[in-house]
Amino acid sequence: MKLRSLILAGFFALPLASSYAQVGISVNFAPPVLPVYEQPPCPVAGYIWTPGYWGWGDGDYYWVPGVWVPPPTVGLLWTPPWWGWNNGAYVFNQGYWGPTVGFYGGINYGYGYTGNGYWGGRWSGNTFQYNTAVTRVNTNVVHNTYINNSVNKQVTASRASFNGPNGVNAQETAAQKAAATNAKKMPPTSQQLARQQAASKDQNLRRQ
Repeated sequence: MKLRSLILAGFFALPLASSYAQVGISVNFAPPVLPVYEQPPCPVAGYIWTPGYWGWGDGDYYWVPGVWVPPPTVGLLWTPPWWGWNNGAYVFNQGYWGPTVGFYGGINYGYGYTGNGYWGGRWSGNTFQYNTAVTRVNTNVVHNTYINNSVNKQVTASRASFNGPNGVNAQETAAQKAAATNAKKMPPTSQQLARQQAASKDQNLRRQ
């Protein structure tokens, strides 16, 4: 895979999405393994890491690089999108913003997204604090940090990118299901959607 744009960081801010329609996507062959890449340092205090993932368009998978983005509002965390197995096909589940991190297929995206929750940072009042054990930050501009070495920095050896046969075997817990049902969810921001659209048109990010 070329994926030469993997570590580009989208540091620009765009208006929030006013509306979003989650389109159901099902594919009859599995997405590739997660590529290995280095997380760029957080450029601005308050930005949250959103890991890269495989999107689908024009008959094939394409890689959407991870990026630091501002959350829609203070206190929200990102639940990454993920691919799961359902009725003989691989189905895409879109990511969302919410007060807690929900189920994302047990996929270990690395850099705090271990497959269960998010350990790369936390909100303390109106301030987001970064766990530098698993998160890269520019300490010249980001000073709200702590260290929790109990989580792994990198993705698992298998780098499986989907939940299902020959992939990750994880089930949504009752607590995760209840939280997802009761929480108010917000869709990806316009910045995130624009980045996904740009990735879908970049031939260097196509599955090779």
